[in-house]
Amino acid sequence: MTDSPVALITGGGSGIGAAVARQLLDAGHRVAVTGRGERRLRDFADQLGNPDGLLTITGNAAEYDDVRSAVDATLKAYGRLDTVVANAGFATHDSVAEGDPAGWSEMVLTNVLGPALLIRASIDALKESRGRIVLVGSVAGFVNTPGNIYGATKWAVTGLAENTRREVTEFGVGVTLVAPGRVETPFWDTYGSLPPGLLLTADQIADSVVWAIRQPAGVDVNTVVVRPLGQPN
Repeated sequence: MTDSPVALITGGGSGIGAAVARQLLDAGHRVAVTGRGERRLRDFADQLGNPDGLLTITGNAAEYDDVRSAVDATLKAYGRLDTVVANAGFATHDSVAEGDPAGWSEMVLTNVLGPALLIRASIDALKESRGRIVLVGSVAGFVNTPGNIYGATKWAVTGLAENTRREVTEFGVGVTLVAPGRVETPFWDTYGSLPPGLLLTADQIADSVVWAIRQPAGVDVNTVVVRPLGQPN
């Protein structure tokens, strides 16, 4: 167990992040998950039976001190870091012409600055392990929709993934962007209802994330777009 791989997942207490954490634990990884809600993290750990290979860390993915502390805590607990998954993010579900600007700053900071901070805080450890960065983007980061500010943040994540890959590939660090279509997760809680049509599950997206993480040494899978059948855009 002391030699098993280690992953750090932001926004790991629910949805896609929690599904990735569960699958990695089942695969023998040690996992640290972060989130702003201590109660949610505690409940998640309780649901899994508080396994020895799970570390929960309360913190804000958009605050560098919190992100740096999470990386340090993971290294202190497990002695290495092989993968980071930038999963924390949310949508205000409004538009640039008709929305409420009050929520935009937090969304942009969490969705765009957060992944960049995680990369910066973890890169030295990932160079040592020749590990992997996984950014959870969105189909909205490839397809324009009217007034979509959330989509603009995910376009930024799409660009960040490739810009990061071009810098860190020489260090032996892989970068994978996983861009889901519609997924049945707490993402839709502030929307008021689930969108129509078939939705993917968090576990189905986690399958893609874990597949990318477990690629053989020397293989760098860069972009994975996953839609449910029936989603045309």
